[in-house]
Amino acid sequence: MTYPGTSSDASTASTSGVETLTDFTAATANLGWYVQNDSVMGGLSQGSFMQDDGMVLFTGVTNTNGGGFSSIRTEPFELNLSNYDGIRLQVNGDGRRFSWQLQTNAIWRGNRISYWTDFETTTDEWITVDISFSQFKPRFRGMRLDGPELNRAQLISMGLYIYDKQDGPFKIQLSNVSAYSE
Repeated sequence: MTYPGTSSDASTASTSGVETLTDFTAATANLGWYVQNDSVMGGLSQGSFMQDDGMVLFTGVTNTNGGGFSSIRTEPFELNLSNYDGIRLQVNGDGRRFSWQLQTNAIWRGNRISYWTDFETTTDEWITVDISFSQFKPRFRGMRLDGPELNRAQLISMGLYIYDKQDGPFKIQLSNVSAYSE
């Protein structure tokens, strides 16, 4: 499936150098966000999200007795961001560290890998987080890999994780996900 709202080759940067991927309104793509908690591996963390016009609220409780994570992820899509330098997020967090995840068709030992990077939030303050594509590191089930590098021309999903190895409640609002050029 091609990313809704774009051509099959969305590699041409907009005149402003920023392309909104979603702002959680009817005017942008519905990426089919869903929750995945560490219960898939026997963990005890719980998370949920509510999507309202213009925002997603992702809340829950992490428990490090098990996997220690909760996430929201998109359904698969096809997106070429090769003419962009990174991902820009508009978030209002709780002071904890969160992770942004991208996925391509890259395979390691027969399994699909993901690319992760962490970012800090400021308690109860809206901030803009610019994440260069060079910051994304390949991982498989949390284990860091040596490669391959992120191929930003073949993105197939993305996600927001809480995986900071801390127990307790978390809360983050996400109002915009964009690709940016420097």
